Parts: sequence; structure tokens; C-alpha cells
Amino acid sequence: MSVRNTARRLTALVTAAGLTLALLMPAGPAFADAGFRQWVAGFRATAVEGGVSGAVYDKALKGVEPDPVVLEKARTQPEFTAPAWDYFDNRVHDQSVATGRQMAKKWKPWLDRIEARFGVDRDILLAIWSMESNYGEILKRDDIMRNVIRSLATLAYGDPKRSKYARTQLIAALKILQTGDIDESHLMGSWAGAMGQTQFIPTSYQRYAVDMDGNGKRDIWNSIPDALATAANLLKKNGWQAGKTWGYEVKIPAGKLPGGSKTLAQWQTLGVVRANGKPFKNLGDRATLKVPDGRGGPAFLMVKNFSVIKAYNNADKYALAVGLLADEIAGGNGLVQDWQRPFTKLSFEERQELQKRLSEHGYYEGKFDGKIGDGSKAAIMAYQAKVGLTQDGYPSMEVLKWLRKQ
Repeated sequence: MSVRNTARRLTALVTAAGLTLALLMPAGPAFADAGFRQWVAGFRATAVEGGVSGAVYDKALKGVEPDPVVLEKARTQPEFTAPAWDYFDNRVHDQSVATGRQMAKKWKPWLDRIEARFGVDRDILLAIWSMESNYGEILKRDDIMRNVIRSLATLAYGDPKRSKYARTQLIAALKILQTGDIDESHLMGSWAGAMGQTQFIPTSYQRYAVDMDGNGKRDIWNSIPDALATAANLLKKNGWQAGKTWGYEVKIPAGKLPGGSKTLAQWQTLGVVRANGKPFKNLGDRATLKVPDGRGGPAFLMVKNFSVIKAYNNADKYALAVGLLADEIAGGNGLVQDWQRPFTKLSFEERQELQKRLSEHGYYEGKFDGKIGDGSKAAIMAYQAKVGLTQDGYPSMEVLKWLRKQ
């Protein structure tokens, strides 16, 4: 046999062997699901040891498959830090304030009871509700809400960075089912397992959940009183000081100021005064100076309750947004010194108009929700490139005027 014929025969044999092997091996997804099912079977003993009944585990995990959307979101979480104006413009705006004031009226009897029981300012609770779920609106969105058991099992199995967190939360979520507070079909949350109107992870739910409406269930998904009381309970147990503020917007003198914690009286002696000209309350309270947008932006003295809000989300921007939004819901006028925004700000309705006009021109495919995320910014930049503007992605009045002209 010639070398060429030998080579042809070997190639044919290898190809045949490869085809046979391919037919014998399960397809990619099926193989992955087999691995997941093996993990589910193996984790059962851990869950039972953690206090979950075998029957609850078997029912909750029966037929569950990995959620590819969860793994995609886990891979694509942004790691950049947004400018101060970008963060606050998407959270503290005329629409979130107006809705908060409406909710304050609608839920006043329950807010009266929650405030009396826990000593937490109602406007802070409304601001947290807005920040966490847009007053419950995100719970209506199928593109956001996921089955919590499936999400956490997916992360525990398929995301090495979050597997330890997910295993702990999965056991806690199974215990929620075990108590009967909610059934599995309604145990919905974010891709990472944050649940309900006020977005509690399962372990925090176990620690702080409250049956405020007295129906025998701690239902933070469907009961607004339960959800707001649960948030209030978290803040109270982490040291909320009743009747006191979270902090003050201030004006600071020229020159370098010392850092660290000082009493409000000491800061006042150093020339730090309230931006609105009113006096400080409780001059003996200790406070820390923060300038999240540099000296050209607003400055704040943060007191104890600011750090308590961070027990909900350990980020200065989050706690500050809650405080600022709460103040406006309560009737405040907003910041005296605005953020250092490099463009002319749009109102919430104008931001929605911007998205709608970008959609009409074929640049934007998302919801007209007034929130400027990556999709909106990309659409703005594409439009700016088309008409010869600087491609900065800013939701500015300048861009909106161009769109209106066309």
C-alpha cells in the first residue's frame, strides 16, 4: 500500500472513531445538566445538615436546571465606578421623589405604625423601597425577576467566585420555603438572590423579616407593610437613632481641613456650616466630612445614622442617595450645591423623551424608563457620532435639542 493510501486509510479510521465518540458522548447542555444534577444530589446532605428537611429539598430542586441568564449576569457585572452625578441622577430625581410622596400618603396608616414600633424615619424607608425595587415596579418585570432557588443553585454550581455565598443563601432560601412564608413559585428575586420589595438576601430575611400585617406570614414580596417593617427592623437592630438625621449638606471653608470624626460643634468651630443656613441639631453628635464629588461639588457631614444605612448596602453613594431622596420625599428642596455635571441636566421626563427619540431614530431598543444605563449611553454615543457631536454618551439637553430638531 502506498504512503498516500495509508494516510487516507488512517484519516478515515480517525474520522470514523471521532464520529463514534461524538455519538456516544452526550451533547454539551445535556452533559452540563448531568453535572448539575450530580451536584444537586450531592448538596442534599449539606442542606439537610444545615436544617432543611429532605422533603423540602427534593421538592424545591426537582427538575431544576441551571439558569444561563444568571451565569451571564454574573460574568458581566460592571466593575467600573460611575461618576457621582451619574449615580445620583439615576436614583434621586423628580419621579422618584413624586412617587415617594404618593406612597407616603397611600401607606400612611402603616407607616405610622412602623415608625412607632421601630423608631425609623418613614421617609428613609420609602427611599430604600425606591432604591431597591423602584417602589415594587421591578417585581413586575420578567426580564429581571428569577426563581431564587434556581438562581442560587446555578451560582453555587457554576460560579466559583460566588459559590460559597450561593450555597449559604440557598440553604437559607430553602428554610424560607420550609417555614411556609412563601411558596416556591412566588419565591422570586434578582439574579443574585435578593428578594422582595426591599431586596433582602435569604440570610438577611431570616434575621430581620417581620410579619407586620399580622397574617402569619413574613411576606416581603406581596405585603408592603411586611417589606417596610423588615427594612425598619434591619436599621433598628443595627443602631438607628430615632428622631435624628443621617447627615447634613454643608459649606466648607477654603484651605485644608482635618479628617476623622469630630462633634458637630467642633466642625462648626472649624468654619463648616449647613449649606441651607440653618443651625445644626444635636451639636454633641459626632460626624465625618465627606466630599464625594471633590471640593467643587456638594460636601456633607455624616452622622451615626448614615453608617446604619450602610448596613443595608455598604457603599457611601448608596447611603447618601437614600438620605438625599428621603429628605426630598419629606419636602426638602434638594442640594444647594449641585454635582459637577459636565452638561445641562435633563428632567426625568426629558430623559424618557431622549430615549424615545433615540428609539425613533433606530439607536435605542430598551425601555423608556428615564434611567441612563449602558444601552442608553451607547445609543447616545452612536447618535453623537452620526451628527458630528463629541461622543461622550451624556444624557444632555444639548443632545435632546439635536434630536428634537430632527
